Amino acid sequence: MRNWIMGVALAASMAGAAWAQGTEIEGVISEQLEAFKTDNFAQAFEFASPNIRGIFQTPENFGRMVTQGYPMVWRPGEVTYLELREENGSFWQKVQIVDSEGRVHVLDYRMLETEAGWKINGVQLLESAGVSA
Repeated sequence: MRNWIMGVALAASMAGAAWAQGTEIEGVISEQLEAFKTDNFAQAFEFASPNIRGIFQTPENFGRMVTQGYPMVWRPGEVTYLELREENGSFWQKVQIVDSEGRVHVLDYRMLETEAGWKINGVQLLESAGVSA
């Protein structure tokens, strides 16, 4: 009985840590999306990982990539956070975005935990059924 109670307590503790981690990750993504809505590319760039920042060098280059390649992220409509998972030591947050025209997009955000907190280390646009909301 005692081992069972300890197991339940450990599972609850791990679930709580995962929930907190997921909440922090969602917060980072949400804050970046809010920055994009106002064309504040400098602020949005702050949520990118050091690797991404190194690739794009400036907020302007980063903003250009987002506006041209990810318009649903630049001007998101409805945002829904789906599952958070770990694969080979990397954390991935799946996000559904409905754009201004009602098209549904599913994206996978690769997250990186740094000394400064969670950062976005890449985004993949996943295949979607092409449905409208």
